[in-house]
Amino acid sequence: MVATSPRTSAQAPGTPRRRWWRRLLLIILAAMVLFGSVVGVSVAGALRAPGTDSVAARLAEWGRDHGFDGLITWLEKQRYERNRPPTGGVPVEGIPRAAAVPAAPTDPHARAGAAHSPAPPPLRPPAGIAPLPGEGQWETLTTVHGQPAVRVAHLRPDREHTSFLVGVLWLDPTLVRGQLHPGFLDPGGSWPAATALTPAEGRTVVAVFNGGFRLNGASHGGYFSDGRTARPLVDGAASLVLRTDGTATVGAWNREVRMAPDVASVRQNLVPLVDDGQVNPSCSSGGTAQWGSTVGQVAFIHRSGFGVTATGGEVYVGGPALSVCTLGQILQASGVVRGMELDINPNWVSGAYFHPMLSGPPEAFRLFPGERVAAEHYFSPSSRDWYAFYARP
Repeated sequence: MVATSPRTSAQAPGTPRRRWWRRLLLIILAAMVLFGSVVGVSVAGALRAPGTDSVAARLAEWGRDHGFDGLITWLEKQRYERNRPPTGGVPVEGIPRAAAVPAAPTDPHARAGAAHSPAPPPLRPPAGIAPLPGEGQWETLTTVHGQPAVRVAHLRPDREHTSFLVGVLWLDPTLVRGQLHPGFLDPGGSWPAATALTPAEGRTVVAVFNGGFRLNGASHGGYFSDGRTARPLVDGAASLVLRTDGTATVGAWNREVRMAPDVASVRQNLVPLVDDGQVNPSCSSGGTAQWGSTVGQVAFIHRSGFGVTATGGEVYVGGPALSVCTLGQILQASGVVRGMELDINPNWVSGAYFHPMLSGPPEAFRLFPGERVAAEHYFSPSSRDWYAFYARP
């Protein structure tokens, strides 16, 4: 007969040690199921949120709001490295032509004859390349009281990315007034202004464009509107200030611009890009403290910016294949003396202009070819803050 070895205490079924491991496994599995359920419900809520944001944009915003900011930034960098914009070539359809110019609805009894901002000079294409027909030439998009209130020009971003076009909006502050609108996520909460264009606003809106980075830290700045601070304002931060009369200015907070009784809103984002007519020399070398923890200041991607000219003209720039430096150079070339970067990436750069219709919402047009955000985006609730400009009565 062959003798068999007795089981050790560790091998015996039902021992305390084995029961402990089973309980731990069950706890881990239950936690995973619970976590998956909570995450699933949270993600599903983000995907079902109102508005026209893409699925990719919604998932990225959810990730940044739930502690995955570093991962999202890393993924964006990987995507950029694999999809850098091509160099060379020409725009497929040449320089776009603006739609026929309507007169924005205004009060027929309003006082006319006020001094208007002078027309900007034509923009030159990047040095070293010949201009395309119509490149850099201003076209009137909307008139108010018979005067050009909104103009647009298109030009290539630099001498390498010659198949892309950047759009430049020029607004006359004597004929239009600006308003900061909140997003239902950023800044969130309840505000007097709506997160989407209302039917009444649609009758006088002439242009809209995106705000800055998320307010979760990447913007390095604050948000103030209607007497309320959603995020504390930061000294030295680049600030887009709207006054109660609807005019805009830009500057470093508490240096060139500061709180005053006529300040209606302040939107801060990064550091000044153009100051005293000069592009910030850190545009090619600054780090996250200057230009945010994004794909990097030298990456050629969709970017946007805003600035003011010496005569008070207001300028928005949006387009693809832009670095921080080339964005600053286009603002500078447009006459901007103080300017700032707003948002970046194709999901968020969204400039549009409008023509009124006899009934229903206005007809909407994208600012530049290749713009990924629909021109009608702000007819629906927006997850992020944005600016609208309306014809003055």
